[in-house]
Amino acid sequence: MKDKTVLYKISQGMYVLSTKGASCFVDAVSQVSGGENPLVCVAVMKKNYTNEVMHKTNHFALMVFGKNDNPDIIKTFGFSSSKEMDKFAKYEYFEQLDVKILKSMIGYMLLEKVDTIENETHTLFIGKVIDADKFKEEEAMTYSYYQEHKEELLKVQTERGKTAWVCSVCGYVYYGEELPNEFTCPVCMMSKEYFNLKKEEL
Repeated sequence: MKDKTVLYKISQGMYVLSTKGASCFVDAVSQVSGGENPLVCVAVMKKNYTNEVMHKTNHFALMVFGKNDNPDIIKTFGFSSSKEMDKFAKYEYFEQLDVKILKSMIGYMLLEKVDTIENETHTLFIGKVIDADKFKEEEAMTYSYYQEHKEELLKVQTERGKTAWVCSVCGYVYYGEELPNEFTCPVCMMSKEYFNLKKEEL
């Protein structure tokens, strides 16, 4: 392919996906029907722990992330695993049908899972909207905006006096003079070529 970045021009948003026991950031969300209880489809990477949990649960929520929302939410929900931490611990939330929902977002949709479609890299989860609410009027962040402003949104502070290698995709920091051979980011699985050297002087 000549330039896959044209895919960034597809109109996609930034959403927190939550189900009982797992959550993550997603961008590929689409309303695929109308009516009293519209159908909404979300694509989740198969490598993601949330994908595994979504297969076992019947309900999930999608929360719309705004341009003015706390960028730390991207780091927390986008680049850490629900296996290792409670991503909601430092944020205000409420629960419906055992699904946690952030209070600070533009709004949310609560869905009942009705179907799944498997792809080589992703699973498409299709849900029927059973509840929804909007908390504030604000412009939603698009995936294109995120790509254009990713560096400032994911700005990483490293420890002074230490040699750090920062993942340009997710912001993970590895401390050491050199990256090990065949190193891959433990968070987003990118190779060492995506790491940039950074050293804060004392």
